Amino acid sequence: NNLCCASNQTLHTDSPDLPECFQLSVLSWLPCVYLWLACPPYLFYLQRNNKGYIMMSILNRVKTVFGLVLWIVCWTDLFGTFHELQQGDSKPPIYFVTPLVVGMTMLLALFLIQFERLRGVQSSGILFIFWFLSVLCAIVPFRSKILQAKYQSEISDKLRFTTFYFYFSLIAAELILSCFNEKPPLFSNIDTDPNPCPQSTAGFLSTMTFWWFTSMAIKGYKNPLEAKDLWSLNKRDSSEVVVPKLLREWEVEQAKVNTLTVRASPEEVEVLLSKQKDPQKPSFLRSLIKAFGPYFLIGSAFKLLQDLITFVNPQLLKLLISFTKQKGAPTWWGYALAFLMFFAAFLQTLILHQHFQYCFVTGMRLRTSIIGAIYRKSLIITNAAKRTSTVGEIVNLMSVDAQRFMDLTTFLNMLWSAPLQIILALYFLWQNLGPSVLAGVAVMILLIPLNAVEQMQYKDARIKLMNEILNGIKVLKLYAWESSFKEKVLEIRQKELNVLRKTAYLGALSTMVALTTFAVYVTVDKNNILDAEKAFVSLSLFNILRFPLNMLPQVISSIVQASVSLKRIQDFLSHDELDPESVNRTNTATDSSVTVVNGKFTWAKRDPPALHNINLMVPQGSLLAVVGHVGCGKSSLVSALLGEMEKMEGDISIQGSVAYVPQQAWIQNATLRDNILFGKAYNEHKYHCCLDACALTQDLEVLPGGDLTEIGEKGINLSGGQRQRVSLARALYNEADVYLLDDPLSAVDAHVAKHIFDQVIGPEGALQGKTRILVTHGISFLPQVDNIVVMVEGRVSEMGSYQELLKQNGAFAEFLRNYSLEDIIEEDEALIDEEENFPDDALSNHTDMVDNEPVVNEAKRQFIRQISIISGDLENPKSRSVRKRLCSERKHAESDSEKKLPKVEKLIQAETAETGRVKSKVFWEYAKAVGPLLSLFICFLYGCQSAASIGANVWLSQWTNDAAQNVTQENVSMRVGVYAALGMAQGLLVMVSSFTLAMGNIGAARKLHYALLDNKFHTPQSFFDTTPIGRVINRFSKDIYVIDEALPSTVLMFLGTFFSSLSTMIVIVASTPIFAVVIAPLAFIYIFVQRFYVATSRQLKRLESVSRSPIYSHFSETVTGSSVIRAYCRHDAFVLMSDMKVDDNQKSYYPGIVSNRWLGVRIEFIGNCIVLFAALFAVIGKDKLNPGLVGLSVSYALLVQYNISTAPWEVEDKKPSPDWPSQGNVEFSDYSVRYREGLELVLKNLTLSVKGGEKIGIVGRTGAGKSSMTLCLFRLLEAAGGEITIDGVKISEIGLHDLRSKLTIIPQEPVLFSGSLRMNLDPFERYSDGEIWKALELSHLNKFVSNQPAKLELECSEGGENLSVGQRQLVCLARALLRKTRILILDEATAAIDLETDDLIQSTIRTQFEDCTVFTIAHRLNTIMDYTRVLVLDKGQIAEFDTPTNLLFRRGIFYGMAKDAGLAQ
Repeated sequence: NNLCCASNQTLHTDSPDLPECFQLSVLSWLPCVYLWLACPPYLFYLQRNNKGYIMMSILNRVKTVFGLVLWIVCWTDLFGTFHELQQGDSKPPIYFVTPLVVGMTMLLALFLIQFERLRGVQSSGILFIFWFLSVLCAIVPFRSKILQAKYQSEISDKLRFTTFYFYFSLIAAELILSCFNEKPPLFSNIDTDPNPCPQSTAGFLSTMTFWWFTSMAIKGYKNPLEAKDLWSLNKRDSSEVVVPKLLREWEVEQAKVNTLTVRASPEEVEVLLSKQKDPQKPSFLRSLIKAFGPYFLIGSAFKLLQDLITFVNPQLLKLLISFTKQKGAPTWWGYALAFLMFFAAFLQTLILHQHFQYCFVTGMRLRTSIIGAIYRKSLIITNAAKRTSTVGEIVNLMSVDAQRFMDLTTFLNMLWSAPLQIILALYFLWQNLGPSVLAGVAVMILLIPLNAVEQMQYKDARIKLMNEILNGIKVLKLYAWESSFKEKVLEIRQKELNVLRKTAYLGALSTMVALTTFAVYVTVDKNNILDAEKAFVSLSLFNILRFPLNMLPQVISSIVQASVSLKRIQDFLSHDELDPESVNRTNTATDSSVTVVNGKFTWAKRDPPALHNINLMVPQGSLLAVVGHVGCGKSSLVSALLGEMEKMEGDISIQGSVAYVPQQAWIQNATLRDNILFGKAYNEHKYHCCLDACALTQDLEVLPGGDLTEIGEKGINLSGGQRQRVSLARALYNEADVYLLDDPLSAVDAHVAKHIFDQVIGPEGALQGKTRILVTHGISFLPQVDNIVVMVEGRVSEMGSYQELLKQNGAFAEFLRNYSLEDIIEEDEALIDEEENFPDDALSNHTDMVDNEPVVNEAKRQFIRQISIISGDLENPKSRSVRKRLCSERKHAESDSEKKLPKVEKLIQAETAETGRVKSKVFWEYAKAVGPLLSLFICFLYGCQSAASIGANVWLSQWTNDAAQNVTQENVSMRVGVYAALGMAQGLLVMVSSFTLAMGNIGAARKLHYALLDNKFHTPQSFFDTTPIGRVINRFSKDIYVIDEALPSTVLMFLGTFFSSLSTMIVIVASTPIFAVVIAPLAFIYIFVQRFYVATSRQLKRLESVSRSPIYSHFSETVTGSSVIRAYCRHDAFVLMSDMKVDDNQKSYYPGIVSNRWLGVRIEFIGNCIVLFAALFAVIGKDKLNPGLVGLSVSYALLVQYNISTAPWEVEDKKPSPDWPSQGNVEFSDYSVRYREGLELVLKNLTLSVKGGEKIGIVGRTGAGKSSMTLCLFRLLEAAGGEITIDGVKISEIGLHDLRSKLTIIPQEPVLFSGSLRMNLDPFERYSDGEIWKALELSHLNKFVSNQPAKLELECSEGGENLSVGQRQLVCLARALLRKTRILILDEATAAIDLETDDLIQSTIRTQFEDCTVFTIAHRLNTIMDYTRVLVLDKGQIAEFDTPTNLLFRRGIFYGMAKDAGLAQ
């Protein structure tokens, strides 16, 4: 009986002790109960997760031996008791039970040690906690046994005394041993990995405190981190594990839905559909939960623990304050409380950060898997589905929506944890203050912000628009349309900001809570006295309450947003996929290698069919040409053969593999060689044969890095012709059985086309014996093909050989009669003398490498320079042996360029991350955007607010001391009045400061976005040619998001934290001055840790943002080239590339998360020390302090926890008259231009004068400066010397818009924007419908447009994908007809158009622009034979300038070119 009484020997003595019974029962059983409870789930977990097994090590053996000895020790006790029983000394049953239980538990621990070793666990958390608890519980008997020995003459129970100290030293040893790690398991990937993540081998303690991250923090502190310093991604977080996991679950979901729909009979389906509006969709959410739920739940368990521990501290605070009130309480009790507070806070810290770690890793996996799923899907969706989601939207699914899920996982547990915290806090508050609490809660609930979820759609629209603007920036500049598009973006942006502003203002109203509660509490009842205990415990409870209440709306809105995202991702992943079976690849019965029987195809199931009853038989090894007008379905036929169209009826079969050359060449951002190899192994001989056949050898000589030159996005630094030839070389190298060539000769010059036809496609070419289907506009090749198919409006009108079709005298014969150049025969004769001088011709006459785009980059400039050197004296071709001259020239060229410029192969500069500190300039820029005065004012307001808050709390502690002196009643009204006044002041200040901060931030967001947009619109073209679009988009999406949403809350937190820490320090030092001693070392540690963290985490952030852009760049590239990727069966390789890019990004993201956890644990530890010291000093100075000050001190401590110079758009004082130019005279006087400072001139001292209304054709070899000359008119290039005057006005003096809006260009590559056709023709809405229809009629589009149901409102998809290339070109012509300016420039505009349409266009230009000055850069010489004059450029100078007839008569350069084209004898 005397074992279990005597509570008085515990609390009220100065040397407390616990009764023996309690020691033997509760203290001994606690660790045992824990281990037996934790064991089953842990064993289940180990069964599922096997990491391979660990060899027996010395550490392991020692642990095992100690475990055995412990078991023996415990049972020695048991046998001792039995022995005493025999001696007749009966003991209470507890002496039997405890050793038995403890002994069994030791055996369990022993078993765990070995089982973990076999399962590859390097450091066990379960056992560590067990040993820790055992030691903790053994400390009490340890002390009491010593006390007993001290006070008694001899030890009564020698056996138990001895065994206990054995037991204690052994468990202490086990605890120390379990801090160390085992070796990694056999065959784990740690050995093979060059830079493994230390987390996988980290021990339990290291994992809890994130100690394993320290090595990176130190490395990052010493010098800025680079990509090579990053650890490899853990296998379990990598794409190859995570993505298939999600896809498996998603397939299960889809299968479920499909079986449901299949099971029902047709009638039932009818009935079901009428009942249920929407058919059941597969749930993406369910598959996410199945794939990632279990891991996430571990995090939730941590969260639950943390929530419960949060409420321990206010209770301890209550005890501490009541302790300071009691005069006679023993000091050790105060110390115990102080350390308990510290321990609780520290435990809470560790658990909270574990929870965050689990959540963030789940989020990271979600993002990886969603991006992977979307990428895989985008490669196989149908064209109809592609129309509904543009590239921009899909990129947004990847960037924004995946990010959403990532953000949500961190908050998701708040959904159940916030209500739990609120209920607990209210329960404790009610205990404290009774019903008055409801007043404060009412205020809190009233203030829960009611927020909107509109911002998302605006952001989407904005990014989509930006994506298109950047894709078509050159066109915007040429047409001077920037301002119209800028308005559009800003309009969306304004709506976005309005939503933000609303949110910010609602958040500013939340400080009136404690005030109302205390006021109500005191006024309700005279007996209610506000003393220290009540006031400060309530305050700390309110602080706990404030967090979940503020979080809930945020969580809910973020769930709403994520559900929107979820629906969008789900819709995308449920799109129709291309049917891989639509083209039969196995059919070997027939001898023809391509067969189509009764084919009927459409682009989308709802659309009318694009091709009807197609019947084709292409014999093995034959060459079939497909001809017809623009939009008659030639390209569609090729797509149908590739399986890209929906097959409505009929059969297609293709024997063998396929190679495909699309009409618009698709070039990857990789080296030229990679583009041609396209994943095949490199075979030098074969490769060089391909290059020769495709006439690429000469181009390589002038590219800066040869075939290892990096090609920019969309092939930007190759000309149209070169892209087309690279695309052809890729097909040739791939050695397929069937070749589908979609007009590969459109973008190259006549004689290069001839060379390619002869060397590659034709009967004698490299592809002879393969099956070839060639879509073409070139008539001269038709006699050499085996069969010709003539397409008219989506059906085959005639088919047969050239001779047969001529005999039939049908549509084809007439087509030929109009266009045949009577000299096909002469051309054959010309061939003979062309052969000898072909090599230099190929070089000098290669299409439009430089003419195509004014790409300003080193690669081109070097190229231009070398061309101007190489083509040094090619005027007189047969002068010396060609080979010898080329070689000598090349030597000269190399030495020359080496002197001038280091070899530059990278065209697209890698996105560089800044290193070092965030420059104070950046903060200053943000402050400037907010407004310098406003910034100062905000800081001042925050200072005042903190002062008011300290004031209010000091006043509160004064008031609570009234209670001690019993002078409460008289002073209540004054106390409440002053407290209320201070509270009001604080509330007002908080509101005002939040309002001003919100205003400032939104102003800043507006200004910064505007500046970015404005800058991008004013940036010279060169920037866009050398910067990947993904990178610019990244600035507009992610970085603007940071400025909009992340920065303001960060600034708010920073100011709040800074001032509250400051006031905390002031309060604590004021109430317990001795505290000042501790502050210095703590502050030092704080700053030290912070500096480590900042250096590392900043660099990780930068690396992460740099590695993000390539994911999106690669993705948009893939989407545009999906048909090519599918045709060559490279699907899996591209998926792998995307996965690697995502993993690279996560590789820098993961340490970023951990660095936050690392910092959090350390900083909060310092905060916990502050609590500890505040409480300790309160205990030490107990007699001098009043309880009010203690409460104040401790509750405060608990609270701690590229401007590029550009020309102006308009120059006011130099505005030309509105009707300028009236005549259209253009004069170049001594005009020179270069692409950039320090480079050769591209045009040298041109002097010429063109009278109004003249038609000028511009011809010349590649690199002669044809395009440069037209770009100079638009001032996309600025003069290096001389000037251009138009009607007497010097163009360099007027604004860019004034100039560009008065000129019209039909550019080489037709660019359309998504929006209505009308918007594409007239973005400023200056013209009536009548005028637009007139323009469409003249550009021969009116038939096409009037057949569309939407007429002028016809939606063009992104980039105009739903019009054929020829039709897009005609839209550009219609634009020109609408603008009808005096000066028109045609840049090889007729490349993608068949001859008939070409003729129509030429006649339109002749009639409609009769009185205008027209400059045409000619592709086909026959278009300019009737022009007034022809300008022949060579090496940037005028070689010949005269009428076409005179030039032919002169037999100079022009004559040579005409002869090549078969226009001269």
